[in-house]
Amino acid sequence: MHRLAKLSLANRSVVALVTLIIAAFGVMSLTSLKQELIPSFETPQASIITTYPGASAEVIDKTVSQKVEAQIRTLDGLVTTTSTSQNNLSIVRVEFEYGTTTAKVKENLNSVIASVQASLPEAAKPRVVAGSFDSVPIISIGISSSDNEKLGPILESVAPSIFGNIKGVRDVNVAGMKVKRINLRLNTTLLAKNGLSQQSVIQAIQQSGFIVPAGSIRDNTGEISLQVGTPVESIATLKSLALVPSSTSFFKTTVVPMVGAVTMPTTPKVYTIGDVAKVTYDFAPVTTISRVNGKEALSVSITKTQEGNTVSVSHGVQNKISELKKKLGNDITVVTIFDQAPFVEKSLEQLSTEGLLGLGFAILIILLFLMSVRSTLVTAISIPTSVLITFIGLNTLGYSLNLLTLSALTIAIGRVVDDSIVVIENINRHLSYGEPKKKAVLGAVKEVSGAITAATITTVAVFAPIALVSGLVGELFRPFSFTFSIALIASLFVSLTIVPVLAYWFLKSPAEQAFKTEAAAKKHAAEIREKEEAKERKSILQRGYLPIITTTQKHPVLTIVASFIILIMTFSIGGLLKTDFIGSSGSGSVIANQKLEAGASLDDQSVAAAKVEALLVADKTVEVALTTIGSSGDARTALGLAAGGIQHQITLKKGADLEAFKARLLKSVAGDKTIGTVEFSAAGGGSFGGSSTVDIKVTAKDDVTLLNGVEVVQKALTGTTGTTDITNSLADKQRTIQVTVNRKKAATKGLSEIALSSIVAGLMQPTVIGSINVEGVNTSIYAVPKKPATTLAQIKNLAIPTMAGNVKLSTLAKVDYAEIPVSITTEKGDRTAKVMLTPDGKNLGATSIDVNKRLAKLVLPAGVTASLGGVSASQAQSFSDLGTALLAAVAIVFIVMVGTFRSIKQPLVLLISIPFAATGAFVALLVTDTALDVSALIGMLLLVGIVVTNAIVLIDLINQYRREGKGIQESILDGARQRLRPILMTALATIFALTPMAIGITGSGGFISQPLAIVVIGGLFSSTLLTLIIVPVLYWLIEGGQERKALKPKRVKTAKA
Repeated sequence: MHRLAKLSLANRSVVALVTLIIAAFGVMSLTSLKQELIPSFETPQASIITTYPGASAEVIDKTVSQKVEAQIRTLDGLVTTTSTSQNNLSIVRVEFEYGTTTAKVKENLNSVIASVQASLPEAAKPRVVAGSFDSVPIISIGISSSDNEKLGPILESVAPSIFGNIKGVRDVNVAGMKVKRINLRLNTTLLAKNGLSQQSVIQAIQQSGFIVPAGSIRDNTGEISLQVGTPVESIATLKSLALVPSSTSFFKTTVVPMVGAVTMPTTPKVYTIGDVAKVTYDFAPVTTISRVNGKEALSVSITKTQEGNTVSVSHGVQNKISELKKKLGNDITVVTIFDQAPFVEKSLEQLSTEGLLGLGFAILIILLFLMSVRSTLVTAISIPTSVLITFIGLNTLGYSLNLLTLSALTIAIGRVVDDSIVVIENINRHLSYGEPKKKAVLGAVKEVSGAITAATITTVAVFAPIALVSGLVGELFRPFSFTFSIALIASLFVSLTIVPVLAYWFLKSPAEQAFKTEAAAKKHAAEIREKEEAKERKSILQRGYLPIITTTQKHPVLTIVASFIILIMTFSIGGLLKTDFIGSSGSGSVIANQKLEAGASLDDQSVAAAKVEALLVADKTVEVALTTIGSSGDARTALGLAAGGIQHQITLKKGADLEAFKARLLKSVAGDKTIGTVEFSAAGGGSFGGSSTVDIKVTAKDDVTLLNGVEVVQKALTGTTGTTDITNSLADKQRTIQVTVNRKKAATKGLSEIALSSIVAGLMQPTVIGSINVEGVNTSIYAVPKKPATTLAQIKNLAIPTMAGNVKLSTLAKVDYAEIPVSITTEKGDRTAKVMLTPDGKNLGATSIDVNKRLAKLVLPAGVTASLGGVSASQAQSFSDLGTALLAAVAIVFIVMVGTFRSIKQPLVLLISIPFAATGAFVALLVTDTALDVSALIGMLLLVGIVVTNAIVLIDLINQYRREGKGIQESILDGARQRLRPILMTALATIFALTPMAIGITGSGGFISQPLAIVVIGGLFSSTLLTLIIVPVLYWLIEGGQERKALKPKRVKTAKA
């Protein structure tokens, strides 16, 4: 690799030009990179959400969820399916193998809907919701006026045309509008009297309004098409539709004297829909409510394409609001409910600030060590150059600038300077020995090029096993590892090409002297070198280090034993650490889920929600709050967010303390039972899907066994360490009126069970019987019962028409109250329920351990299984995958090192030094009270590469000295002494570069970067100290066997007298 430096010095102008080109293209790439919260990736998750108004959870489970889930289980590549049935709503969540595209998932689920649609109830409306993070709205705005009913249709037509033209927008969804429908209140008596029924009305609607081509004729002017029929596009036309008389009405039986009864053809009276029904065109009953800051409003949600730029799309929407106001009129209020862009911009700005501060600290450290402004500037140039090359790489391969990639760049700042530090420090050393500048530069680079190349390859290789990590963590951290790897490779390239050229141009040359002979020149160089080395030994660093290294070399066994004790203490500290999955993203938005007792009506929910809204409006830290009641959910539902019920999407003002707000709101609602319970989850997809509770999934074949199993599990887990609450998904029951049909009695009246069910449904609730186009909108037609029953007694007395006349419902069925679950969940066809423990947020690991211990001792009823799920399962899976990645990284490092040193023994020295990095990492986490989470484990992975880097640089020089003919002991002492300064410089530069991020100096710190920075700082501190001591000792023990034997005093045998 040193030939690169030789080539660069020979073509210095080309290197300068390439540097300028890199700078130009780097800046261009930076400005064109899209900005978003997290990397765009496709999650192979989706849901089929089916709304079925008026149906209970039990009905929905049997008539919708079971049918949909059964069809889904025939699909290829399926990982799991879970269906949840609740009042009015069925949610079947599906997860495929990672690598399945969102388009393929949606195609599969649309085919499922097409297959089962005919077998679903007519009122059931299924739709596919993709679970991609790009399907989550990036901005939502609330719009209100004095007349929202009039505003709705206008907004629905205007908003998509205005916002849909913005580059990067995929979908514009308008919600909160009241929908009109046509109601028919049928005169059943008149219908029955004339041999007609509701089916006659349905046939009239279905068989009218068609335009049928009936051929063509020709005349002098050309061909003329013939068409039959006219469309039904108004209420008046609907009323005029004729009902086809019954077949018996075309004949009339009369009694003729002397002949008897005679049936004669007759012309029946034809009735229209207007004759047999009262037709009204009204707003449909409200099933969902949308309010902004307590006032009714419409909302517009915008989602972006996968290639879209979150920030530019958001700005585009904000710029179009004035145009929207002009088209909607003056009496319009527009507020931003939720917007990802400010949080994205703020997070990227804070990470950039921390990176720049870290850059400043790293440069300061280099300056303090080298005491040369020129050397410092030459070294510092490697940082922006490497970063700009990384921007080019990100842009070329289609990556975005997001929290993960920018965190990787910020963390890389401390590492990319390492190679340049080693190179420039060695060049300075050679110049101080009086060597000519070109010879000093080339010699210095040749001396360290092998070491820094191996070190960089090792660190890059460490991130290769990230590809083994599956699921969400793998998708999130692959761009992180890729970005870091590009930065490292760029830094190696810069240190071997640009840095030598800049050093040649800007570093001072030693004073040149003329010598008569080459021998005199060599003697002079040797004298200068000896003088400089003596000067180095007198430096503060080496005066402190040499006694330590000398002592440990004399007592290697004692040193190893002491180190082993430290290692044991490290693992004992590990048990004291808190653990977590992925920390909070720090967003200023949150969703509050409000839950009332089972059976609460929409009006009850509205009243309860209004109380929470009043608290939110009164809170000075709340910017805006969107309340939705009865929503069927959006893309976040496919990622695990609840649907239905009451949701408050809250955005706080800039600088507000989110945790303090949560505590304040929970305290305010705690004493009011009419409000129900309030729980929080992250808004805008920030929770990355999944559960925030520790869930124990209980599975059984039937409901009774499942209930017994849930009770046993809940009792066993009550009082689990680190939990604040325990509940189960079967705890909530709701009263319902169960009509159990006596099939035999119904059959005697000419009715089947489904026929009787349909008659009861028609008498109790509106039924969709068709649709027509009114005012350009497809409008549903409902048959509305005149006076639905409102009490149990009235339901029992419902008049059921039969072939023998009307009979009471109670004569054909048992009608009584029953209690049924609020929701019914199945997974792969088995009944499932969850026992949910709410963690206190202090130590998820301790909670998971206690849960596992209790489950291990548990004796479950026959046919019941219980397994850990929720956030604990996600954490366990991710920790397991990252643990495997860590072992794979160590194996890769070993292979690279065997290839580098052409030895198996020396790489073992490197591997033994790796565990000592955990000492500082664990201590740092413990002292800062930071949980060991996924990002901290990524930091551990990074430490493997960094620790090995220091050891490589040290061992490589020791080997060079041995090749020059020095003894092992002398090589170890000289190599350790010579590498002391660059190792300390690189370590301190990295530590100080990460310090702003670790302490969150901008007030953020980031959910990814802060734990990672803390781990790297702590681990680097301990590993650097131990590398400078342990590695030389281990090298001496492994390689210095013969030399130790030669140094031992020989025993002198005495002759016997």
